[in-house]
Amino acid sequence: MKATSNPTRTLPPKARTSRRAVIYLRVSTDEQAESGLGLEAQEAAARRFCEAQGLVIAAVHRDEAVSGTVPADKRPGLTAALADLGRGAVLVAAKRDRIARSVGIAAVVEETARRVGATVATPDAPDADDPFAGAMRGMMDVFAALERALIAARTKAALAAKKARGEKTGGSVPVGFEVAPDGRKLVAAEGETAALEAIQRLAAEGMSVRAIALRLNADGVRARGKQWHPTTIARVLKRTA
Repeated sequence: MKATSNPTRTLPPKARTSRRAVIYLRVSTDEQAESGLGLEAQEAAARRFCEAQGLVIAAVHRDEAVSGTVPADKRPGLTAALADLGRGAVLVAAKRDRIARSVGIAAVVEETARRVGATVATPDAPDADDPFAGAMRGMMDVFAALERALIAARTKAALAAKKARGEKTGGSVPVGFEVAPDGRKLVAAEGETAALEAIQRLAAEGMSVRAIALRLNADGVRARGKQWHPTTIARVLKRTA
């Protein structure tokens, strides 16, 4: 989601005097984290906002590939950003939903900042200290949580439809299967049939997943990686149970 800024908004004259800003950035996927584009856009927007408000940037913290529904104390970047706050400081993010996509988590962040005399500000939300502004921020948090829930519901429905059609739904390809030439469906991997049969036979004999992995490695049964691991054996048995 593209970050936006509104440089026309200003803090009260008194608040513009040597106020510290701590910038917080968050992206929710590995792809965004690896490309850096999401983080770069957010930081640029946050810096423009700080400049327009006369805020002095003291620190920049980030959480990469972290969902907005993850609690604040489980995010190293957000935890560090909150720890850097002090009286008169401002926690700045490019958008309100970068802080949280949960009403409860957003409230925790606001309260944590308030307890040390700091505030939370984003270009897309009113930062006035009055009931109307507070209600507006709360409504934004509600809609951010709603948007996250709708995305999750659509993703779940799409994956269910793909699975019903026998198509690959992401992640690693299970042992015993390979991706068909169309790049969508999974088909049996003939080269792994013997390994599957051996795993099922040894499990039926009462061997543990660790013992099965050791046996396959000792017998030279081909594995996708360097060797068979107990976790791989456990996944195969769970899927074929």
